[in-house]
Amino acid sequence: MRQQGERKQRWYKGECIEEISRFSECHLDLKWQISLLNNTEIRRPWSGDVSPDDRIGSIANHVAMDTGRSGSTGDCREKLSTIDDFRFASAGDDGLVLVWNIETGERLLELRGHSLQITALKAYTHTVGEDTHTSLITASSDRTLSLWDPDTGNRVQTVSDLQSSVKCLLVLERLCVWVSGGNELCVWNRNFQLQCQSQQHDDTGISAMVELPKNCIAAAMDKEIFIFRLTMSTGSQLSVAEVRRLSDHQDSIHALINVNDGLFASGSHVGELILWDTIDWTVMAYEHILWEESQSQPQAEIRMAAPKPSEMSIQHLTSDGELLVAAVGSGLYVYSVLSKSVVAYRKTAHDSNILHTLLLADGRLMSCSEDGSVRIWEMQDLLLPAEPASVGFFGMWTFGRSSKQASPPVKTVLECPGLKTLELTGDLIGHSGAVQMFLSFGQKGLVTCSTDHLLIAWKNGERESHLRSLALFRKLEENGGL
Repeated sequence: MRQQGERKQRWYKGECIEEISRFSECHLDLKWQISLLNNTEIRRPWSGDVSPDDRIGSIANHVAMDTGRSGSTGDCREKLSTIDDFRFASAGDDGLVLVWNIETGERLLELRGHSLQITALKAYTHTVGEDTHTSLITASSDRTLSLWDPDTGNRVQTVSDLQSSVKCLLVLERLCVWVSGGNELCVWNRNFQLQCQSQQHDDTGISAMVELPKNCIAAAMDKEIFIFRLTMSTGSQLSVAEVRRLSDHQDSIHALINVNDGLFASGSHVGELILWDTIDWTVMAYEHILWEESQSQPQAEIRMAAPKPSEMSIQHLTSDGELLVAAVGSGLYVYSVLSKSVVAYRKTAHDSNILHTLLLADGRLMSCSEDGSVRIWEMQDLLLPAEPASVGFFGMWTFGRSSKQASPPVKTVLECPGLKTLELTGDLIGHSGAVQMFLSFGQKGLVTCSTDHLLIAWKNGERESHLRSLALFRKLEENGGL
């Protein structure tokens, strides 16, 4: 076993990595890795006539945090939730919830209480008088709900013997309640008291929920979106009622998000992307992304082979209110809500399905995949000839069901002068398993989680180097110089 503070160097794909390991008192082995990686440019293989120091343009620091789940079997489905500006929580299939510090990589707390996998994790901030406190809500396959204090690690409340496992959680801060979605929709107050619930639905249950105006909730169940309305009676009693079913999707819905105050979006297993009005729940735009058609085919309506379901499935959606990003199989598509058009795409962004995406504040895009990669993209002008894109992708945005859509005319890149491509500008290498999701903490960095049982905190290398230099100069000034 290496002693504390022992250093070693290793080469990984032409990159020099200096690894510093130290062993804590508990079973967790925290590996602090200072990696000389270029996260601002596409990295090229190192050749012998160029030294690594000349090739590397910046330093990206990352802290690898072992979750201690190495004993679990199968794919570990890790979940992340932000607690505040410097803390986050992770939860996995072992029923354990861990609280971490993003700046140091330190594991602050272990929250034990669930006997089976965590199915949903959500931070809940509420105000009592002048005090604001953030709690953690967890749901598990053991059919329990728990409320945790992330400051002390105590389990404050728990509800057991639920009729079904909860798959998703939604906080309605304006009404000071939160909602759980399983085979039924349940509304709870801050004291974990059940206020009301909907009737029980089929075994598929609620997979995702978003808040809508006028005390409404959109809940995805298989191929349909259910609209529920919460009503407050004169005695301050809440009730919930189903007011509409939206049945425009032809297959199961995998993603449901808010876009802005006037729109929400949903994506299905067969590549259907629908924008909905948040007030009257009508279809504002419809797109069916197809893969088998190509510009190179003279008759695009002749399909040579059916696409694999995984190649056209919308796995994740994200939006900043103006742009909407869809992860479709291993590709990325960026749609402008303002211009009602696609503005950028990358048909093959990863080697396998993309599981999570994020629009960064500087306009760049991040994505992670089953292939273990985390990549950063930038929208750039499309240079012809471009990679072929499907007719469905360039199809017309129309209203109504997909079964009623007429065959759209073929559009070529020349007919879309404003179209851009997504160019790779960064590749974060560190995971050996599928990267399931990540959290961004702005300038403090970001956290990625993977089936390899590791959480990795990544930081901007140039910023960290600058901060270390400033700290060094301040120390020198305090000591009167060298």
